Amino acid sequence: MHPSKARNHPTTCTPQCAPDAHGDPAMLLECGREQRLIGDVLHRLGQGAGSVLTLTGRPGHAQNALVRWGACRARHHGLRVLRAQATPTERDLRHGAVLQLLAPLHGNDGRALDALIGHDGPPPLPGIADVLRCADTVPTLLVVEDVQWLDPASHTWLQTLLRHFGPHLPLAALASSCGGTGAFDTDDAAGPAHRDAVPARHVVVPPLTDRGVAATVRAYCGTPGDEEFIAALTSATAGNPAVLRDVLRQFTGLGHQPDAAHLPQLHALTAGVVGDHTVRALDGLPPEVNAVLRALAVCGDLLDFTRVHALAGAHSLSQDRIRTLLSNVGLTVSVGDKVHIRFPASKARVIEDMPAAERADLYGRAAALAHGAGVNDEDVAHLLLRSPPLGAAWVVPLLRRGFVAALRREDHQRACACLSRALQEPLALDERSRLTLELAAAEAVARPDAGDRRLRELVRSAPASDQVPSTGAGLGVRAIDLGLARGNSEWARSTAGETLPDAGPADREELVALFWLAAVRDDDAPMIPVVPPLPDRPAPPAQAGARAWQLATAGEDADKARKLARIALTGDPGESLMMPRLAACAALFATDDHDEAVHGLDEMLATARRAHLRSLAARILNLRARLHLCAARLDVAERDLDAAERALPPTSWHPRALPNLIATRILVSAEAGRPDRARQLATAPVPAGGEEGVWWPSLLFARARLAAADGDWAEALRLSLESGRRLLRRQWVNPALLSWRPLAAEASVETGDPTEARRLRDEELALADRWGTASARGAARLWTRDLFADDRDQAVRRSREATELLRDSPARLAYLWSRLYQAGAEAALGDTAAAARSVEEVSRTVAALPTSRLATTARALSAPAAPHQVSAVPRTAVAPPGWRELTEAERRTVLLAARGHGNRQIAEQIAVSRRTVELRLSNAYRKLQIGGRKELYRLLEALEGPIADAS
Repeated sequence: MHPSKARNHPTTCTPQCAPDAHGDPAMLLECGREQRLIGDVLHRLGQGAGSVLTLTGRPGHAQNALVRWGACRARHHGLRVLRAQATPTERDLRHGAVLQLLAPLHGNDGRALDALIGHDGPPPLPGIADVLRCADTVPTLLVVEDVQWLDPASHTWLQTLLRHFGPHLPLAALASSCGGTGAFDTDDAAGPAHRDAVPARHVVVPPLTDRGVAATVRAYCGTPGDEEFIAALTSATAGNPAVLRDVLRQFTGLGHQPDAAHLPQLHALTAGVVGDHTVRALDGLPPEVNAVLRALAVCGDLLDFTRVHALAGAHSLSQDRIRTLLSNVGLTVSVGDKVHIRFPASKARVIEDMPAAERADLYGRAAALAHGAGVNDEDVAHLLLRSPPLGAAWVVPLLRRGFVAALRREDHQRACACLSRALQEPLALDERSRLTLELAAAEAVARPDAGDRRLRELVRSAPASDQVPSTGAGLGVRAIDLGLARGNSEWARSTAGETLPDAGPADREELVALFWLAAVRDDDAPMIPVVPPLPDRPAPPAQAGARAWQLATAGEDADKARKLARIALTGDPGESLMMPRLAACAALFATDDHDEAVHGLDEMLATARRAHLRSLAARILNLRARLHLCAARLDVAERDLDAAERALPPTSWHPRALPNLIATRILVSAEAGRPDRARQLATAPVPAGGEEGVWWPSLLFARARLAAADGDWAEALRLSLESGRRLLRRQWVNPALLSWRPLAAEASVETGDPTEARRLRDEELALADRWGTASARGAARLWTRDLFADDRDQAVRRSREATELLRDSPARLAYLWSRLYQAGAEAALGDTAAAARSVEEVSRTVAALPTSRLATTARALSAPAAPHQVSAVPRTAVAPPGWRELTEAERRTVLLAARGHGNRQIAEQIAVSRRTVELRLSNAYRKLQIGGRKELYRLLEALEGPIADAS
């Protein structure tokens, strides 16, 4: 028989099936509608089209019997059936249900099943491809019973499989569940292209009607029951087929007849069975009991039964009577003056079954009653989140307290929910705008896209500052400030420019400052109307901060930038725009006023945390980590980065701001001696839009540093030049912000372009001298020291000059590296005592960081005469041809190779990759004009005498 004809036989299966093949036949009474729907699924499947049908009902209804009936019909008509039944006992068995589904496909071959059991990684999930191939050959029906008991791994697997369903794939799903929950959540699982193309239905299997109960009684008792008996049985069992079956089995087993004379025995049996099944026999209970049960579901855990009874309005029945009725059906338990619904699932179903408007009204009345009874804020907020607006004065303050409490425990979803609910209350315009701003800040963590949309709405609707009693900027301006803190510079720029013409006098200065802070792209289209430029020496703090940053990026007049940055940091941070203050702190970082910068950042961080501005706090912590990195406080820098990611997880950062965090992480990890972690960060994908932001050059530079460390000079050159090109497009020329030119120059030398290297070197030195700070000038000399290899004396002088400039500067990391490079130069000149003093100073400073690059290099230089150490240059006064062309890293590598160390040993000793060792040796062989290690050994043995073997 064709599958489609199954619709014509709603209560039969196939001629080959025994009457009880799918359980008790009475379980399929009054299931004609559901059987026709299953027939539709099988018909479509036979024609090569998929569909999804989920049958749900209360425990004991016919949903499981129906899916077993459908599976049997599918097999009879030549369809492949993959079946699984989830159980509570296997809830903790990973992929337990999936293993049942796949077993028929793999037979005795356990390798595929073992792969599934052991899989704990990202997609693709094992087994899905097998099911899809199976469906391509034979139309396949997936049958899953009791999906509410699925283990989480099977739940994920099934949801993933459903995403592959399509209108032309002969794969269908039939599932049953209790309580309305399960894996077949087609709205979430189906992609937008398939949601409408693949029929998906969710059908609730109802209880039996009086006629169905009467038919069941006739089947079990062999005789019809009288009307009074049938009515009582229907009321007691709520038409639940499983309860009805168990009651009648016990009833007939005792020899009773279905008549009114045996009603006492029937009630006694039914009470026990209902308790065992924990059914919700609500249909036969008086309306007042239903009302009380609903009130108990909403607030029975918070209020005593007297208040619950009053809330339900159950005036016609006494409290004792209602307690008794609820207790008799096994739904509640009394504890002191409170009555609790016994099972959480029962409570959830009672709430779900209520009409939406009635449910919301009940929550609102319960919230007011609980607030008056002194219930704690957290529980009252839980009720308010599900209630309509109440218009009471206490609601918004309570929800805001709930918002703060949720943030403290890192429950961002609950925090956002509290403020969203508060915004539903009647509010004055200024109060609504303030709450909206707070909510947008909180959504930066939980729902960043929603937060961005809310900021846009706030800018359009917020009152100007002269309409709000406040000493700070208007709320629309603060919204733009927060959007800029998120990293959305393009939106902040355009919005500030568009808002300016209609802004009040108090907001205009701040909007101009924000516009120029956000104007970071060389191809920014001119604004219409034109936004006025920043004054050369602005007095308003916000404009002073923006102008200080302009000067810092341009590398012009460090003294003026310093003074303007100090102006920007005056006043109360809580009443000021935050991004101009952050820009001022960054400018002070560039002017070597690190203590002032850290103090300003600390004040801002405290303000941001009090105001729950997570995105701003993360930006502050990232900048402070850069300061600590510059000061060689690597452990403190890592703590700040960890705190930044706790404040705002990387997934919540705006794509244009995230590269700044990643770049800082890479640089800190590399300096801390964790190159693998740095490489992992460097190669991780960046969200779309990251390349458009102002911080993309920072990430390019960090990647270039890693490429240089690995000896990939072509890649280092490409990345460093691209970083510089993007900075120059924005007129960011100050080497104090990002010193890309020395790295590009060194890479140019390594790739055979010394002319370009000299140009970049001279440009770096000139720009650093123009800016004039000790850190910039010292770092420029430090990082270009090896570019004077054609003049050894000048290179040594530059190294010493860098050390003297950096000695009293806040750039402690650069100073320590200058001391190590100076130690190498001093050792090369034979001044071992001076070299030892330099190394000792560095070793003392980094004693707490034994794995850092500084500590590793210091140890390598501390005992140059030991067999396991190497010198920077040969001991002979006559250097071999090409020796001076070698970089310091190449010299150390070839000397280790000459002593018999393998590439892996060399890589471990100097903390680089094996590929880096290979590249360094290849470059050295080319420069020394030799063919390999044997020639290298003979060359250095002739120069240094016998060389100790590594073994």
